[in-house]
Amino acid sequence: MTITINEVTNENVNDILKLGINTKQKSFIETTEQCLEEAMECKYYKPVGLYSDNSLVGFAMYGFFPEEGENGRVWLDRFLIDARYQGLGLGSIMLKALIQRLTKEYNCNEIYLSVIEDNQAALHLYKKFNFTFNGELDINKEKIMVKKV
Repeated sequence: MTITINEVTNENVNDILKLGINTKQKSFIETTEQCLEEAMECKYYKPVGLYSDNSLVGFAMYGFFPEEGENGRVWLDRFLIDARYQGLGLGSIMLKALIQRLTKEYNCNEIYLSVIEDNQAALHLYKKFNFTFNGELDINKEKIMVKKV
């Protein structure tokens, strides 16, 4: 299996916009369309497509926010696997690849994310990768988790 993470471009944006999640997950994450709109408004966001063997299977959005914390923070702000590809272990595979990418790209020793507490599948995945709650809430009152790398 070949895993690639590609920036959103004119060539793949329509496929990115077609990605979706299960109905029961819709209250946990914004649509890819909403994410791309936010990325246009905030220069720190980097939206990417997640590919397995050249097939688009997911989406993520991350970035370095220099005004947060003492030295800025690297955020994995959005992460989803398309409903058609859920249950195949791709969440773990893609999260591992994203952690490696963020660590290399930003030379960071911490990665932050926020999660809705009712999203048990996401919580399980993040805890499996040693993300822990730090006691903070984001602007949407979601709990913040951090991974030391």
